[in-house]
Amino acid sequence: MINSFHLAVLPPWVTVRALRRPPRADGLRHAECLALMRLASPAVSWERMQVRRLAMFAQWEDEAALERFLAEDALGRRLAGGWHVRLQYLRRYGEVAAFSGLPVRAGAWDMEEPIVAVTLARLKLPELPRFLKWGRPVERLVVNHPGTTFATAAIRPPRTFSTFTIWHSVREMTDMVHGRSAVAEGHTHAVAMAEQHRRDFHHESAFMRFRPLSEHGTWEGRRLLPS
Repeated sequence: MINSFHLAVLPPWVTVRALRRPPRADGLRHAECLALMRLASPAVSWERMQVRRLAMFAQWEDEAALERFLAEDALGRRLAGGWHVRLQYLRRYGEVAAFSGLPVRAGAWDMEEPIVAVTLARLKLPELPRFLKWGRPVERLVVNHPGTTFATAAIRPPRTFSTFTIWHSVREMTDMVHGRSAVAEGHTHAVAMAEQHRRDFHHESAFMRFRPLSEHGTWEGRRLLPS
């Protein structure tokens, strides 16, 4: 099994179609298609749903299935012109039904190796004001954190949200999660998680940890994995 995360600039109608009907292909176990959003942007703005920019997070039976999709599927060929990273699954906290087959832990890691984190959540819509109140300080923390090489988020209305971050090391990521980062507002993620435990924002949510295997293409003219 292999996972992948894709970013591409596409015509709006292609993104909207993918949001409404995700791709189906041989060897594709599940795909989440979302419109990119800019972390830490105003709560009400066009930056919160960029229909010209598609993100796709997917799980495949093997790398050959991903290669076939990129070469033969109509959406896959468009995504092949963008950027993507291939991922080895390692760990999850929480659970989302679409990826329920993932074990809680599937491998070991070195605290100094690069790591990719993906969150996926189905929001309880009445909790949106609380989610924004406690989540936006975390967005500012992550996007400005010296430990990240890239951080973004994505949405599929009305209630699916995802974040995607690339970290120089597992240690820097876990320090951020637990409020140990020596940066401005370094406590905000731990505070938000305490509020989440007090009263859940989501119907279901998962925080997933992956080892980056290979990077393909560029995003906004640059490579994203740590060099």
